[in-house]
Amino acid sequence: MPASDQVHTGPALIRALAAAALLLCLCVVVLGAYVRLSSAGLGCPDWPGCYGHLTPTGAASDARVLSSPLAGRPLEVGKAWREMAHRYAAGTLGLLILSLVLIGASRRERVLPLRYVTILFAIVLAQALLGMLTVTWQLRPLVVTLHLLFGFATLSLLLWLVLSLPQVARWWRAAPFEAHGTAARARLLALLALIALGAQIALGGWTSSNYAALGCPDFPTCQAQWWPQGDYRAAFELQGAADRTYEGGVLDAKARTAIQFTHRLGALVVAIMLLGAAAAALRLRGKIARYAAGLVIAALATQLILGISMVVRGFPLWLATAHSAGAALLLMTTVGLNRALRPPV
Repeated sequence: MPASDQVHTGPALIRALAAAALLLCLCVVVLGAYVRLSSAGLGCPDWPGCYGHLTPTGAASDARVLSSPLAGRPLEVGKAWREMAHRYAAGTLGLLILSLVLIGASRRERVLPLRYVTILFAIVLAQALLGMLTVTWQLRPLVVTLHLLFGFATLSLLLWLVLSLPQVARWWRAAPFEAHGTAARARLLALLALIALGAQIALGGWTSSNYAALGCPDFPTCQAQWWPQGDYRAAFELQGAADRTYEGGVLDAKARTAIQFTHRLGALVVAIMLLGAAAAALRLRGKIARYAAGLVIAALATQLILGISMVVRGFPLWLATAHSAGAALLLMTTVGLNRALRPPV
């Protein structure tokens, strides 16, 4: 093998693994949303297996499972397969990230920041723990929301890693780093918009985990009012009882209305902040920053259309899942904008 090929084999493998992990993480996030929205979160009420088996097929062939189901929940093979598919994908993602850690620890030329990928792997382990608690604590909203947030955090960190790899970073930053006042404002606005978007995603997770989407079944009003009555104190009570199931939600109608209406207000605030950050980036000389800003605007428009369509069409499963996927893509474009506005690491 020529020396030049030997030099590029390692970085090429790292880029491939990081890109594969990023793509798989996106699939895990969307699949997790589909599992949650299709009421399959307790399709396997134990962890990490399914009714004590590696697959739902094995559980379905076990007479003991059929006669004495776990937690009094009869096996539903379709829901069990959805839940296990999510677990298989998440486990594979963990192995991919572990491989990045091992490569980062073994290579002399530090293409991979070892501390960064180690922290990333620790987050994945915490995500696995939250996945277990999601099931064993029977979909407690706080745990479900944290599980969602850790998934989005993993997605963001993987994208930042891919965009920071030397070969990709040289393309993603096609112009010299801009350090003047206009660029500084753009960086600050992009960071604030990213933080606000993270809070909005948490609010979306809280809405989903409390089954509060129908709290506002109309648009642009909510319960035919511009400012509906809601029980905001009960809506954001984080504590929950450990001996009950939260499948289907336990809050009353006013609390669910408060959650969904707050989510709508958050969407308005985040949209304004994202548009402000994108507008600031469009004023810069760097074409990649302007390109990233355009992606943010396109993703934001798509997400708003999906959200409105979901309400108007009565919250069909496919649109609700697409709305979750849209949130992931909007987060990715916002992370990409922040990376484009910052110097290489």
